[in-house]
Amino acid sequence: MKNLAVFASGSGSNAERLVEYFKDSDLAQVKLILCNNPSAGVIQRAERLNIPLILFTRSEFKSDKIVGLLKENEIDWVVLAGFLWLIPSNLVEAFPNKIINIHPALLPKFGGKGMYGHFVHEAVVENKETESGITIHFVNEHYDEGAIIFQASYPVTSTDTPEDVAKKGQVLEHKHFPEVVEKLLKEEI
Repeated sequence: MKNLAVFASGSGSNAERLVEYFKDSDLAQVKLILCNNPSAGVIQRAERLNIPLILFTRSEFKSDKIVGLLKENEIDWVVLAGFLWLIPSNLVEAFPNKIINIHPALLPKFGGKGMYGHFVHEAVVENKETESGITIHFVNEHYDEGAIIFQASYPVTSTDTPEDVAKKGQVLEHKHFPEVVEKLLKEEI
């Protein structure tokens, strides 16, 4: 059984989807949810889902405290699900090619520092893109620059608002993210 730690900064819908997907799995379980935002919706989701939640500060994140916590809990994979901070090198080094992220655009477009959530969807609309999508990628020490694992796209129409774009993307996120995580775990066996 592989142990997953999910990091989230916001509402936590992808974190919840991962918990539900692996709930009855023999392959993996979400063992911990970690959050850097004391007002994030993921906190209530973790409580409702009965998954231990760890809140942490920026200084704790940059120290070895989080890496130690993950090791103590025998975490095998780290999954970023709407987590907004840059991953420090000590965490990347502790989990080489075992940290994955989901990004709400077709990277390399609309990636990098500050490009998350509604900022991405607004940029897609402002740039009159005819498609957008999701990217699941490995994490390195740079925002959204790790090797791409999977992408899926959807059409963007001239009448779509950023909210419309977000809704279309979330459908793909909820469908593909758990499946891609599962595939990676199975390839490791």
